[in-house]
Amino acid sequence: MMVEALLPPLLLLLASFTGVCPWRTRQTYVRAGEMVVLYCSHDRHGDAKVIWTSSSSQERDLADMSSAEQTQLGLLVRGRSLVILNASVNNQGNYSCSPGRLWFSLIVCTPQSRECEERTQYPHICYRQEACTLNCPEVNIPAVSITNITSNGIIWNKPKDGYFSSVEENDHGVYTCTRSYLYRRQEYHMTFTVVLQVKPKEKKKVPVITSPRNRDVFEVDLGATLVVDCKAVMYADLDDVLWFHGKSEVETNNSFPVFYNYTREVKGAEIKMTASLVFKKVSEEDLSKSYTCRLDAVSGSSSFVTITLAQKAHPSYVSLALAVVGVMVVMVLAVVIYVRFKMNITLFLRDTLGCHSSISDGKSYDAFVMCYKSDTDAGLNEDDRKCLESALEERFGYTLCLYDRDVSPGKAAAEAVLDCIEQSRAVVLVPTSPDPGPGSGLLSAIHAALVERQTRLIFIQTETTEATRSGSLPEALQLLGEAGDCVTWKGMSSMPHSSSFWKQLRYHLPAPREASNIKRETFTCSNLGCYLMPE
Repeated sequence: MMVEALLPPLLLLLASFTGVCPWRTRQTYVRAGEMVVLYCSHDRHGDAKVIWTSSSSQERDLADMSSAEQTQLGLLVRGRSLVILNASVNNQGNYSCSPGRLWFSLIVCTPQSRECEERTQYPHICYRQEACTLNCPEVNIPAVSITNITSNGIIWNKPKDGYFSSVEENDHGVYTCTRSYLYRRQEYHMTFTVVLQVKPKEKKKVPVITSPRNRDVFEVDLGATLVVDCKAVMYADLDDVLWFHGKSEVETNNSFPVFYNYTREVKGAEIKMTASLVFKKVSEEDLSKSYTCRLDAVSGSSSFVTITLAQKAHPSYVSLALAVVGVMVVMVLAVVIYVRFKMNITLFLRDTLGCHSSISDGKSYDAFVMCYKSDTDAGLNEDDRKCLESALEERFGYTLCLYDRDVSPGKAAAEAVLDCIEQSRAVVLVPTSPDPGPGSGLLSAIHAALVERQTRLIFIQTETTEATRSGSLPEALQLLGEAGDCVTWKGMSSMPHSSSFWKQLRYHLPAPREASNIKRETFTCSNLGCYLMPE
């Protein structure tokens, strides 16, 4: 400490004898535990031997020390370079090299040294939205010529390789890079702090054409007047905007069929110019030409845009008429197809797409199946009737109200029938022989109830009934047949579920309310009865 305190007056005394100026002393800062290199740059004495001395070596040449002594001091002398491999407070002090007597003041920084942190920061400027590469400082690093010391690369804390593809203002900050070196299989480091400053780059104001766009096509009618404005923003009085046809400049004389004129508007340093190309009457010859608006700038290269003219396309009424006719034909075909196949379409939507009724109408049953006595022997027998009821419930998922199953015993027949009609969304009248139901005497009452409640009615008839209904059927049956939808039972040909009878019956019935009730089984019916078969 006494030596360091006496160093300034000693330097002044030394300067009086040697002519060395004390302000030639160089201050060098190094972090504790890192490498630093002092380089004697004076070469005016040619190849004279460089002598390194330390304030603690009593003017002894450090190069004359043995390897053990150099290692003990953490020093390595290589010609003009003095390498301190692992700096510590023991290495702090003053060093000089001769000839030339260049002085170095080495300061070893501790982590708590704020002054040292400020002295070892290196600024770097980048411009916003441009690529930026940070440079790790090459300060007090080993020379390439020093043998046995090899560089092991540079590591940045962020970003990788110190590279920004597009630097932004929030990238401003402090970054560190570490240089790594190998000496005798031992790794040594040198850490540097780089302060990145992001500045907005002042854009060079370049004159530019703002409209029209390049290769714009202007549609116009023959014989019409057309004005095309070419607008540009300029920053010099000598900048100009011109119109060309090929290599020839368009005339500014308004007596020509095609000419141009221009206007200027000055706002501060900005000049707005509009060059208007005027076609008095567009001709077919004009349609075959192209015109170029060119901006001649004093500073920078010229820019230009090219336009062409095209005859305006008029709508074709023939095409419009064909389109209307085509739409009408499609609509007619759609109506015809729907009318022709509406039954199949409706059943397809129910069976395949699962379109079922979800209306809550307070009804308990989808249909009330009521038998009436046929005056002929062509009515459905008991097996056919049970097959009909089973198929509607088990195969197609309908919830049925059956008189002989769902009506409580002892209840008046008329009242029971009216209750079933009230709780059902439709009524299916089935001709049977003999009559298993409440009898045909209630048909008149049923007709009145159906008319009053507007209940859907499906009237099943046989081929014999269909042939004789016009004259021999009771009046009540004729009224019911006219009020509802009639479906004809044709015996054995109506038993398959794909028959026309089942399609018509299901079409006239409302869709089942719950799709989950549908059972996918097959009923095989014959004169002996119906049998359940898996699909």
